[in-house]
This record gives sequence, C-alpha cells and structure tokens, in this order.
Amino acid sequence: QVQLVESGGGLVQPGGSLGLSCAASGIILIINNMGWYRQAPGKQRELVATITRGGTTDYADSVKGRFTISRDNAKNTVYLQMNSLKPEDTAVYYCNAYLLVPAKNWDNYWGQGTQVTVSS
Repeated sequence: QVQLVESGGGLVQPGGSLGLSCAASGIILIINNMGWYRQAPGKQRELVATITRGGTTDYADSVKGRFTISRDNAKNTVYLQMNSLKPEDTAVYYCNAYLLVPAKNWDNYWGQGTQVTVSS
C-alpha cells in the first residue's frame, strides 16, 4: 500500500521561510510527476508547484521566485522550500505523486496534508 507522508509544516512570521518534505513509501515501481497543492479555508485546492522525474519544474504565478520544488528520486521524496512567506500562503499543503505500482495502472496519490500558517 502506497503512502505519502508530509512533514515540515508549522507557524511562521511573514517574510519567513519554511521547508516541506513528502516521502512516498510502499511497493512503487516508478514515480512520474510529483507536486505540491494547497487549500485555504473556503477555497478550492490549487496547484503550487510540480516537478517531473527529470527535474522540470512549474510554479503557480503567486509563488514564482519565492518557492522552490525539488525531488530525490532515490528516496521517492519531494521537497518544497518556501521563502518570503505571506499571510496569503496560509493553507493546508498536500503533496501529490503520479506513480505506478505492481498490477495496477498509473494513478495519483495524495498525502494527508500539513498546515502552514503565516502570521505575526
């Protein structure tokens, strides 16, 4: 059974930095795209950043220049470094992985979410 476990959320002041990580575990043949999404209270879940297996990245306009996504394929782990945080970055952050497991088709898997709060 595949699990995505996030860590690193918390409370930070505006202008501060925070790093998130998400490790995928279980019997995984290969992971294609990985990404981070977020959902603020009363809003829909939105894309934050994605990264391909080869390292090509894409970012939401609202986080470009402030957030950096990276991954370690050997560890099945994706990271999100968040700098210059703003109160509007407050949300539950979810990691996502599009991966293949034995005897199944490619599918999207989600972490349980980690709270990021930006407040003074």
